[in-house]
Amino acid sequence: MSEAQFAKARRNMVDGQILPNRVTDERVVDAMATLPREVFLPQQRQMLAYADETVLIEDGRYMMQPMVLARLLEVAEIGSGDVAMAIGCGSGYGVAVLAKLVDTVIAIESDSSMRAKAERNLGELGVDNVAVVDGVMAEGNPKDAPYNLIYIDGAVPAYPENIAQQLADGGRLVCVEMPTGKPVGRGVLVTRYGDSISKREIFDAVEPLLPGFEKEAAFSF
Repeated sequence: MSEAQFAKARRNMVDGQILPNRVTDERVVDAMATLPREVFLPQQRQMLAYADETVLIEDGRYMMQPMVLARLLEVAEIGSGDVAMAIGCGSGYGVAVLAKLVDTVIAIESDSSMRAKAERNLGELGVDNVAVVDGVMAEGNPKDAPYNLIYIDGAVPAYPENIAQQLADGGRLVCVEMPTGKPVGRGVLVTRYGDSISKREIFDAVEPLLPGFEKEAAFSF
C-alpha cells in the first residue's frame, strides 16, 4: 500500500471504528488520526494495520484493536501533565498514542526484541517522552511510582493489585480483563483514592493475554 492509501485507511479507522464507539476526547482521536499505525507492524502485516481487529506483531505479541485502545484511553480522562506507566509496549504503537496525551511515559517491557523495535519506531517518529525500561511486566515499576495513569497493553485475567498500588492518589489504571474460561472480557477503569481502590467495568472487549500474566489464571477460584 502507498502512503496515501495508508492515510485513507487511517481516516477510515477513525471515522468507522473510533468515533462511532463513544470516543469523544479530541486528543485521543487526533493522536490516532495522525500516528502511522502501519510503521509498528512487520511489512507483511502492514495491510492489516487499520483493520477492526487485534493484529499479530510476532511471537505471541499483538497490537490492540483500535477501538479498544481508544476507549481505554477515553475513560482514563488523561491530563496533559500526567506521568504514565505502560505495562508492555510491544512494538510501541499504544505507547506512542499515550505519549501524545501525557507528559511522560515509562514503558515496562520484558522482551528484548520488542524493546528494540519499540525504541527504533518511537525514535523514527520523534517520540521523545517515552522511556522503555527492561523489567518484569507483572511487577510494574515501583521504584518510579506513583503514577497518575497506568495502561496495560494487552489483556490480563484480572487487574493486578500490586500494579494498582503504584497509582498516585486519584490515579487511574485501564486494562482489558479476560477472566479464565470467559469468551468475552471487559475494558475496566480502576481508580485509587487514598488507600481505597475501586473498579468499574466499562465495555465488552476481547484481547489476547499479555505474556507473563497467564499464570495468574491458575490461581483464580
